[in-house]
Amino acid sequence: MTEPSPTPSTGTSFIPGAKTSESMTSESKTPDLAGTAPSPVPETQAIANQKAAPPLAVGKAEPLSQSSPAASSPGSDQLARIEDKCARIEDKYARSEALLSRVEEKIEGATTRMSEAARQSDLAALRSEVRAVADRTRRLPGSGALVLTAIITAVLTVVLTIAAQRFHLDGLITPR
Repeated sequence: MTEPSPTPSTGTSFIPGAKTSESMTSESKTPDLAGTAPSPVPETQAIANQKAAPPLAVGKAEPLSQSSPAASSPGSDQLARIEDKCARIEDKYARSEALLSRVEEKIEGATTRMSEAARQSDLAALRSEVRAVADRTRRLPGSGALVLTAIITAVLTVVLTIAAQRFHLDGLITPR
């Protein structure tokens, strides 16, 4: 058979640490040593524990330690595997980023070299064009030869005109 509990399950004596109405009346009759009267609302042990407990932090996630009993659960093992995979992915990303930065530096260096080579080839083409123009201008007669040619042309024109008038060659030309 079941035995009745030593404390009844109803009333204020059911709550541990609760003051009964008899203890409240005896306390209200005797003043406190400090001279203040006790509060008329009884304070239970549960309320005192709630007031003494620090407030809960909401939204704060803390990693589980390996020594905790929850660390051996399947969910935490899966979480640990996911964290490991994330760490490996981050490492791969960092290596890829470093590789891409090295490739970018090499491409920039190659672009600079190609630009220099293109400038050099442009300069070589320009040099050959300047040489060709210089060769052509060197073959042209100088100013002395041009003056001599002009004088010879003028003298010959005068001589031929006089000869045409003496031999009456102007009659051969039909009038207009």
